[in-house]
Amino acid sequence: MTVSVADFDAMTEGGAAEMLAACCGTRRWVSGMLARRPFGSAAALLKAADLEFGALAPEDWREAFAHHPRIGERSSELSQPEQGQRWSAGEQRGMEGVNAAVRDALIRVNQEYTARFGYSYIVYATGKSGEDMLAIARARLGNDPDSELVIAAAEQRKITQRRLEALLR
Repeated sequence: MTVSVADFDAMTEGGAAEMLAACCGTRRWVSGMLARRPFGSAAALLKAADLEFGALAPEDWREAFAHHPRIGERSSELSQPEQGQRWSAGEQRGMEGVNAAVRDALIRVNQEYTARFGYSYIVYATGKSGEDMLAIARARLGNDPDSELVIAAAEQRKITQRRLEALLR
């Protein structure tokens, strides 16, 4: 689904909140974005989204992460709107057709990542193969928890921007 900025600005708060939650599942970000309406232009909306994301705290990032299914899976810890589910499936398209060894390795890496950091592995998966995502996850397992949280948040920020751009096409 796509909308114009004018249509988005004119939506009910509930409708706009659901669209925003599909882009980034943290309540604080959604509330901040709703408070900034109307936007008037796509550029203003995207800039506001980035500013609101920059104001988030680590607990907000973790809330957003929980709305993403693990790489190779379809469901997430916290539910996300239907549009978010469709975007997640498309973003993980690189997992289609991967061999069983890669899929199994990603399951193990996801489990190890969650055990080490306390949240699911978040990566901007668009355009990446299953092998790419596995290699990135393995490399990131070597990060210290504070550094990794910042990296994961940056990946979430890219996902959020991409989803907003898709929404406004």
